[in-house]
Amino acid sequence: MTSKADWPVINSPVDHESDTRLFFNQHEWETIEEATARIIPTDHDPGAREAGVVRFIDRYLSSIDYIYASADGGGFLKIAGKEVDAWRDRMVEMQETYRQGIRKLDDTSHEKFGSVFKGLSDEQQDEILVDLSGRGKPEHMKFDTSGEHSTFLQGTFDEGLDFFSALALHTRQGFYSDPVYGGNTDYVGWKVIGFPGPKSLADTNTLKYSVKDYYLQDYDWADLIPHLRGE
Repeated sequence: MTSKADWPVINSPVDHESDTRLFFNQHEWETIEEATARIIPTDHDPGAREAGVVRFIDRYLSSIDYIYASADGGGFLKIAGKEVDAWRDRMVEMQETYRQGIRKLDDTSHEKFGSVFKGLSDEQQDEILVDLSGRGKPEHMKFDTSGEHSTFLQGTFDEGLDFFSALALHTRQGFYSDPVYGGNTDYVGWKVIGFPGPKSLADTNTLKYSVKDYYLQDYDWADLIPHLRGE
């Protein structure tokens, strides 16, 4: 198996100015855009809509051409061999999960409010998403290691997930991932959390971008590792 460093580069970074659809049809695109905008809504900060999360999801679901960004952020790697078959199988399953999920959103919306999901108010859309997820609308996220909605307990792997769980995961990924993948337009996801990320993936490989200034420079190991305190 060859290293990813040897894989050829195809395509360019996802164009944030383009609303060309590679997987979704127009109705599906608009429905998913509405749904992601309720998962990370716009308030005093930009949300999933402004970040272009639907574009990220569309490219991800489209096939195998937008999976691994090249190290310099200049495009995407061309996968080959068994990896192609594995990814295509995975994408076919996830594509069907989304298509069935969108139909379920619309069917439930029609039954409850007499309209497709994208035609509902924000509050009605929230109600439909709560019904679909089987869980109550979460409170604000907390950056700690405890509680049902702990940020440290959120997975990053989507295989086998139901529609709502996949949608919630992909919304987070599209909001916070590197812009090369089509989301996080104008770095809005990073700005919201105060993350001064790299201007390109190349900067992380040339070490032009570094997080060393954010590490504690002067510390006592006993402050970091409790059992060294001798308590």
